[in-house]
Amino acid sequence: MEVSLYAGVDVGSSNTKVVLLDSKCNLKGIAVDRSGVDFAEASENTFGAALDDAGSTREQVQYIISTGYGRKNVSFANKTMTEIACHARGAYFHFSQAITVVDIGGQDNKIMKLAEDGTRLDFKMNRKCAAGTGAFIEEMAYRAGVPLGDMEKLARKSTVDIVIGSFCTVFSATEVLALIRKGVKLPDIAKGAFRSVVKRIVEMDPLSGQVVTTGGVVAHHPYVAELLSEAIQRQVKIPPQPQLSGALGAALYAIEEYTNKNLK
Repeated sequence: MEVSLYAGVDVGSSNTKVVLLDSKCNLKGIAVDRSGVDFAEASENTFGAALDDAGSTREQVQYIISTGYGRKNVSFANKTMTEIACHARGAYFHFSQAITVVDIGGQDNKIMKLAEDGTRLDFKMNRKCAAGTGAFIEEMAYRAGVPLGDMEKLARKSTVDIVIGSFCTVFSATEVLALIRKGVKLPDIAKGAFRSVVKRIVEMDPLSGQVVTTGGVVAHHPYVAELLSEAIQRQVKIPPQPQLSGALGAALYAIEEYTNKNLK
């Protein structure tokens, strides 16, 4: 007997993520790929890759919810939902308590405060500048001449704390070049870049209670969560596969939507 599946498609500015769940919320398939310039194509390709991962067919998928920056480009979705709702739901799935969710994405940051029952109490989003986001880290790595994948390893070797103080990513890039000219070591620049991300997050909103971090930045650079823990003086938690939180939340909503429709 074929298993019924439910899909969440999270089309972000940098990457597209797909999660497939069965009716009991068991993870059956996942896929992540670059969003590129064609969000429709990215969603189709990533959805197909998730089906391959699950060893399943499209006919087994009962309901699909899309979310994220490019959610309206997913032509095969049954419904769209905001990334705020889906990221919150995905994080709460792993930590069913009152939490503050900090999602660090490629182009924006989101802070969502949830009650004990998962109800969203408040949220903040930073979309005015790329400072404090994945794009900022990419730019800092480029200016320092360091492969993006090496930033975490370098930062952990740092022995000196430096401050990259400029709020704007463009000005910060100039600041990094000035630090390089002064002979500041690359590990210290890498750590300074991560600390700058943390500083922007802390400035967005008070981080009360248990803090949970999600998003691609934390998935690839978990050191950011460690520095955030240091900044707020308590442990910040990371869910399994934090980059998939939005897609997971969308898939959980897909199960709920399908069930409610069939109960009517």
